[in-house]
Amino acid sequence: MGEASDHDDESALIVRSQQQDHQAFGCLIDRYGGTVLNVIARMIGNQTDAQDVAQEAFVSAFKSIANFRADSRFSTWLHRIAVNKAKDYLRTQGRRQEREIFKPTEDDGNDPIMNIADDRTPEHGASDKQTAHHIEQAIQRLSPLYREAFVLKHVEGMEYEEMAQVLGVGRDVLKMRVYKARIKLAQELEWLKEDQ
Repeated sequence: MGEASDHDDESALIVRSQQQDHQAFGCLIDRYGGTVLNVIARMIGNQTDAQDVAQEAFVSAFKSIANFRADSRFSTWLHRIAVNKAKDYLRTQGRRQEREIFKPTEDDGNDPIMNIADDRTPEHGASDKQTAHHIEQAIQRLSPLYREAFVLKHVEGMEYEEMAQVLGVGRDVLKMRVYKARIKLAQELEWLKEDQ
């Protein structure tokens, strides 16, 4: 019953948002804003700029919400807008911006890749955080196509069907991109292990 109630609640918020109700749209952003920001940050590699891009995505979503027809989930529709805004940002910034490394801040305590259980020794905890930082850097060095597929699949936990709706790419193509991203990450992390 809770799940149906959440869906009904979301449907009501969407209808109110389509009537230009800013408060209702704010409730939807409260629900999905964190995951949208996370996807954008990992795609563009810069937390500060990611917040600006996310804000652009939310404004764009509010302006076009009247066109939302519920042929996909609202979260999928919102992620599609966010991914497109991140791609636009990367195009305008050029290749230099794509290679910038994501630098975690104190606010990243909710970031699953940085939130490593540290119930062992302090040295081991520091090693885990350093490893997580190396993983984050390796993700940033993936090509944008591989990075977006990897982040949506393994960071956001999306199914391939939803990823296909967000990215507008076939399921088999996405599976191949995720597979190649895993291989590239494994190679880079193996190189890192040998280097230590």
